[in-house]
Amino acid sequence: MGHLVNPYEELYHLSRLALTGRRQDIQMFIRRLARRLRSLEPAVAAQLDTLLAESPTQQSPLRNATISAVPVDADSRLQLAKYDYPVVIDVEPIWSETIRQRLDQVVQERLREGILLREGLFPTKSLLFYGPPGVGKSLGARWLASKLDRPLLTLNLSAVMSSFLGRTGSNVRHVLDYAKSANCVLLLDELDAVAKRRDDASEIGELKRLVTVLLQEIDDWPPSGILVAATNHPDLLDPAIWRRFEMVIPFSMPNEQEVQKAVDKFLRPRDVKEKYSEVVAQALLGLSFSDIERELSRVHREAVISGNHIEASLRQLVHERSKSLPVASRKQLAIKLLDLGLSQREASEWTGVHRKTIRDAVDGDSETNTQRNV
Repeated sequence: MGHLVNPYEELYHLSRLALTGRRQDIQMFIRRLARRLRSLEPAVAAQLDTLLAESPTQQSPLRNATISAVPVDADSRLQLAKYDYPVVIDVEPIWSETIRQRLDQVVQERLREGILLREGLFPTKSLLFYGPPGVGKSLGARWLASKLDRPLLTLNLSAVMSSFLGRTGSNVRHVLDYAKSANCVLLLDELDAVAKRRDDASEIGELKRLVTVLLQEIDDWPPSGILVAATNHPDLLDPAIWRRFEMVIPFSMPNEQEVQKAVDKFLRPRDVKEKYSEVVAQALLGLSFSDIERELSRVHREAVISGNHIEASLRQLVHERSKSLPVASRKQLAIKLLDLGLSQREASEWTGVHRKTIRDAVDGDSETNTQRNV
């Protein structure tokens, strides 16, 4: 292969250049590589030449070079939406079986679109995700884009709201028109920022007209595209919005089993005993997935910086979380620690419950069990 003796070495050099972020250096390297491959691998060289001609950027999608750049605001010249491709999911999401089945169905409909079309049916084109923050709504849109190998275009409706509402309407329309031709997954985040109830007396006429336009856009969305809208405040949505979406998926706070899965995922492969993982999960009940990940990441960073074992930091986390629990729940948590093999002293340190209180609770349980046995 001439001077191209080791392809792995070339891959290393290209990766090094990519990490520097110097676009011109990367293009020059690819151009030289194409020349060296022209006689030995003409098809690959031609692909590299085409890639250089398209000159893909974050603003102009690689998948379709004929698509124009992502729209920008007329005054600030900032992009109105975030473009992401390829979409990579680092951690497999933890969802309820119902959510996973519905999202799997959307993917299968696209992968087997021909079967639906032969029956006169179209795949699902519009979805509405609602639920509290941090439970996986945005991740659901990313997951769909990743599984279908499509770009993800995210429009944060709260961020594009302008004091000049006419400009807001124009900006939203520009992004929607762009998304229709981009063969992407479009995520309308914080839908409630725009699609509020039209009977809300506090909203002015321009915003109500924008809601009407948005309703028409959802109705007319092309079957080839996928539109996903997400909201943390479903009670604020205009009632007509709900009927426009072909699939509505509620996202709820994680239950006890899902919290345990999240703790196991975010703690491993760190050196944490299983019994501590169970206690941490018990203490983190009531938090969202993103909050759980944030807390455990903070604990891990703290352990690394201090040089202490992570279990010491986890003990402090449980102690802090237990302060917000009712007294009865704190005692139950302390007893759970005893069941897992910790001493009363350790259980007291973890939960902040006095050792005498723990001892009395244990004695009370023992007496109750004895009476039951009698």
